Amino acid sequence: MSPYASMIIITSLIMGPLLTVSSNHWIMAWIGLEISTLAMIPLIAKQHHPRAIEAATKYFLTQAAASTLILASSTANAWKTGQWDITHMSLEPSCCLLTLALTIKLGAAPFHFWLPEVLQGTTMMTAMILTTWQKLAPLSLLTMTVQSLNTPLTVLLGLTSIIIGGWGGLNQTQLRKIMAFSSIAHLGWMITILTLSPKLMMITFFTYVIMTSTMFMMLKTLETNKISMMMTSWTKLPMLNVAMMLTLMSLAGLPPLTGFMPKWLIIQELSKQHMSLTTTMMVIMSMLSLFFYLRTSYQTTITLPPNSINYSQQWRHKPNQKHYLATMTMMSTTLLPTTPTLLALI
Repeated sequence: MSPYASMIIITSLIMGPLLTVSSNHWIMAWIGLEISTLAMIPLIAKQHHPRAIEAATKYFLTQAAASTLILASSTANAWKTGQWDITHMSLEPSCCLLTLALTIKLGAAPFHFWLPEVLQGTTMMTAMILTTWQKLAPLSLLTMTVQSLNTPLTVLLGLTSIIIGGWGGLNQTQLRKIMAFSSIAHLGWMITILTLSPKLMMITFFTYVIMTSTMFMMLKTLETNKISMMMTSWTKLPMLNVAMMLTLMSLAGLPPLTGFMPKWLIIQELSKQHMSLTTTMMVIMSMLSLFFYLRTSYQTTITLPPNSINYSQQWRHKPNQKHYLATMTMMSTTLLPTTPTLLALI
């Protein structure tokens, strides 16, 4: 790709979500979403492979449909109220349509079908951008319109995402698809708590971004795409192998790792709101996600390849070490002691 084209794409990719986050008018927010979408399509399709072209086409169609619904909901609200302000969504049908449109953009259930297929057709770094940076703009719009959202609808969408995210990842062997269903499950936790505590939702999002980015960076460093390829990772970077297991357990939400913190706070907040049944269902359905995290961790750290000459020589190859992975791993696993400070902010 040309350096000028890369510069334009990266600039658009950065400026699109930032324009949406900082805008107060629906048209400007919509323009930011479109800039972000158009910047992602060349990144997905740059491999010149049929699977990549298919992924780019699916991404374009779903994002275009979601943007159309956002524009339709904001126009209908402005027609009735005369307000284009994002925070003045008072028409109930427009609010529900907006929630569904942003759910499509996020890739949350039941509009999740495009996300695993698109991630499977892209590179690891593009998949990381799709599951982290591209979630910022839709979640910020949901946060800005939180006063108008329907709480039962968001809780239902959140529970559905947790169930689908756990259930869909059970029979996957491709790591990018596993990370896609992991993203869907984490989005379920964020959407569930959205209307009850927006600040807690943003804390959950930022911890999710840290853990998911670390995991994708590790997979990129080890050059692994499937679970079966994880068995030889110990011969390349043994310490990174251990760090990957801890990151997977943090994604699963096991104490005393970072991933336990947002789930603990969400369960605490839902209990305060007397939503015991919802909390119980979320915890039980999270066991599904825990299964494929444990399976991936088992393949990474416990199983060993056949003890042959070909495998035993792999450790002598000079690894492609990334020094920033140490900092990212520490953040992904050791932020639990900051919980009292975050509670004070909430």
